[in-house]
Amino acid sequence: MSAFNEERVLSVHHWTDRLFTFKTTREQSLRFSNGHFTMIGLRINGKPLLRAYSIVSANYEEHLEFLSIKVPEGPLTSRLQHIKEGDMIIVGRKPTGTLLIDYLLPGKRLFLLSTGTGLAPFMSIVRDPATYEKFEQIVLVHGVRQKDELAYHDLLVEHLPAHEFLGDMVTSQLRYYPTVTREAYRNMGRVTDLIQTGKMFEELGLPPLDHAHDRVMICGSPAMLRDLKHMLEHQGFAEGNTSTPGDFVIERAFAEQ
Repeated sequence: MSAFNEERVLSVHHWTDRLFTFKTTREQSLRFSNGHFTMIGLRINGKPLLRAYSIVSANYEEHLEFLSIKVPEGPLTSRLQHIKEGDMIIVGRKPTGTLLIDYLLPGKRLFLLSTGTGLAPFMSIVRDPATYEKFEQIVLVHGVRQKDELAYHDLLVEHLPAHEFLGDMVTSQLRYYPTVTREAYRNMGRVTDLIQTGKMFEELGLPPLDHAHDRVMICGSPAMLRDLKHMLEHQGFAEGNTSTPGDFVIERAFAEQ
């Protein structure tokens, strides 16, 4: 059996000249947990050109959705950014990853800390009813350079609270905190700085991180992962993995291509 499925592009949305989203068909046999990533790509001269992409869509949806940056010289994204409805892409049959709520110890609050396209896995997690059953409060933090890079802002602010099944849980339990670094916005600053200074907690009306109650998932740039890991471990948080649940988990397979 092939390690890949061939999927047809259903729609493409370009957020900016650097950021786009696309939806594809989903082979019924594909199974994944919310927060997983898989390998996706294109066949170039008959050979698969692949990169790891977190799955934006929830595991109960009939389509697949991915969020991607555009890199002019990127082997894959320089081509992928030009896909259109009806084109075919290849999708790995074995999703995996560490950003699963099952890899966290029980807690009261779940912080989802992301930068750039690191938001992708958290979009499936905040649309998972199990997330709201396991945690009393979910705080989704998304850091970008410019406000037009705040992908899914309207979905989080307007559409999810009105969702037929998730709306009540989202309204009462989800807090969304977008922050911008390079232009004026209601929240400004790097995610790491906003946590270190306590500004984010002050603006959200929440107490600082406490490993006794809080659990953390992190997905973003390598520098952000490194800094937050060091910060959390200094505060007594233990990292979890696929075999041992912990206070926080990091997705290291994420890379911007």
